[in-house]
Amino acid sequence: MIRVLVVDDSATVRTLLTQILGEDPEIQIVGEACDGEEAIRFTEWLRPDLITMDILMPRLDGLAATKEIMIRFPTPIVLVTSSQKAREVESSLASLGNGALDVLEKPIGPLAPQFEESSARLIATVKGMSQVKVIRHWRHASTPSVTAKDLDHWLKSSSSGFLTPKDVRSRVVAIVASTGGPAALQTLLSHLPGDFPVPILIVQHITPGFADGLVAWLKCSCQLEVKLAENGEKLLRRTVYIAPDGQHLGVSKLGTVALSTAAPIRGFRPSGTFLFESVARAFGLSSLAVILTGMGEDGVAGLSAVRRAGGRIIAQNEATSVIFGMPGTAIASGVVDVVLPLDEIAARIASLV
Repeated sequence: MIRVLVVDDSATVRTLLTQILGEDPEIQIVGEACDGEEAIRFTEWLRPDLITMDILMPRLDGLAATKEIMIRFPTPIVLVTSSQKAREVESSLASLGNGALDVLEKPIGPLAPQFEESSARLIATVKGMSQVKVIRHWRHASTPSVTAKDLDHWLKSSSSGFLTPKDVRSRVVAIVASTGGPAALQTLLSHLPGDFPVPILIVQHITPGFADGLVAWLKCSCQLEVKLAENGEKLLRRTVYIAPDGQHLGVSKLGTVALSTAAPIRGFRPSGTFLFESVARAFGLSSLAVILTGMGEDGVAGLSAVRRAGGRIIAQNEATSVIFGMPGTAIASGVVDVVLPLDEIAARIASLV
């Protein structure tokens, strides 16, 4: 049985979530908490396998509760919140940075047209995330930004990988992430220099309705311009382009964004494979692909196109991945050039462009 603690200040929502999750014979609701303080106490007493966490609550909100739980009693946490409230979206994304695994929009109720779909997504997410071995977080932990010394190290060290100063420089960076990705992206982007000389394109699997909030959150965390990609716009240096909801993100050989509503690839739109294949066609040898933490294998097939085109590929290592599915599958396929912990990826990217 997967033992779940439901946290929400609304008794109605708690009842709804309990009813939805209780329909699955593998899930057991072991407790309900009405605010962050209760969530912390109940987590200590009950030691659930997973927590569904609301964000806006009295006394102690979900952001603070998530942070404290991940420090004291590391437990898989799925945020169940409303994408309609700007403050709640911002706090949800910050909670992902504090260790929460995923964010879902609250099911509205049995009469809503998307109720069955959202209920099935909730159950599947709870069952999948309950198996993740989360790591303990520490207070006041930080990672230094990229320095000139870091770049010099990557350029000159014969053991550091596949770049020498005479090699072709990467003219675009394509990044794909899923579960654990928002926090990984925040770390990576915040440690890139403000004068980063090439565009960055990102596919992040996230619940529909949260892409705008992801952009705003990342923009506050780094020195680069971060925006939702718009079809036909020119790719610019020091700019990060995020795939919008429900559209594949690609590039043209003219150096512009090319969005597409083509069919999902293995269930994903936007798809990492679509992005990597597009970048490989447009940039060839000067492509740089990065695959970060995530469940499943989206993007792995696209990395083969980058390899055939002569581009470079970086994968996040297992120790720093929330879920090692995507990078692990890419590494096993033999297409990855180098495997790095998250806090070293920014320096390697900066040395290649």
